[in-house]
Amino acid sequence: MTRAAGRLLLLVLGVIIPIAAPAVADVYRPAYLELTQRDDQTFDVLWRVPATSELRLGIHVRFPEGTVTVTEPRGTFAAGVLTERWTVRRAGGLAGGEIAITGLPAGITDVLARVEGLDGTTQVERLMPARPRFVVETPLSGAGVSRTYLVLGVHHILGGVDHLLFVAALVLVVGSLRRLLVTITAFTLAHSVTLAAATLGLVRVPQAPVEAVIALSIVFVAAEIVRGLNGRPGLTARAPWVVAFAFGLLHGFGFAGALAEVGLPPRAIPLALVFFNVGVELGQLVFVAGIWAVLLALGRLDRPWPLWVRALPAYAIGSVAMFWVIERTLAFAP
Repeated sequence: MTRAAGRLLLLVLGVIIPIAAPAVADVYRPAYLELTQRDDQTFDVLWRVPATSELRLGIHVRFPEGTVTVTEPRGTFAAGVLTERWTVRRAGGLAGGEIAITGLPAGITDVLARVEGLDGTTQVERLMPARPRFVVETPLSGAGVSRTYLVLGVHHILGGVDHLLFVAALVLVVGSLRRLLVTITAFTLAHSVTLAAATLGLVRVPQAPVEAVIALSIVFVAAEIVRGLNGRPGLTARAPWVVAFAFGLLHGFGFAGALAEVGLPPRAIPLALVFFNVGVELGQLVFVAGIWAVLLALGRLDRPWPLWVRALPAYAIGSVAMFWVIERTLAFAP
């Protein structure tokens, strides 16, 4: 990376980050439908829809013809999600019937659907506006689980603004491609370990403090960018893999929290976990490759930028992240 390219990229990020990055992270929050079979004809329904205290997305579940409601939906609101539970019955069960989501708007959310049978087999489907329906099948399809959680992982990382800002800040600090590859590998190894440990229940960490410290990690790396611009390279510039690994452990807990919201198929937890993690890595690599492509394209430009302009992106990244630190700290403070 040439110094001119780095300077120009810093300028570009400084302009677009305050506009493009919302004051929330992990914005990709799919709706979630879970059907748990109780007997040959009866299913318990769990339906989660992104919502505010007053408004919810106008999407609804449509069951196959002949399905009757046994108990009326009971709804509760918490943490930006409306959760409804009820019970339905259909003669002969739901196998072979089509379940659809009505009112699914393009570009707002997707729906992750899971059907668990009496024998523990699980069907997992990802529904999008272009295909908002599926047919209930048995038994569990390993390929279906792999595909669903792979795509879910990609969407999660590309929608997780805080994780992407951390990676972008690392790229700006590291500089060379070889050091960047080592740094990203360290970050990947770290968050893979904690993602697996937290998802499998080996380690339990309160999610709210973790999210606050994740934001603080972005502030730290943003400050390291400023130190480097002032001729005082910090730890991240000297040993970026150490910082990436240490904070990667925290980011893994963040990924685990997002995965816990949609759940894992009981009979295919390892498979779903592996492919969710692979999806996260693919999305992350796409993002890094995009930044690096911009750097290469800008490498031919050679224009001196004043120090305050070069520092602007670091302060923009740090300001957004500090806002998250305060917001998330207040969220769990008594």
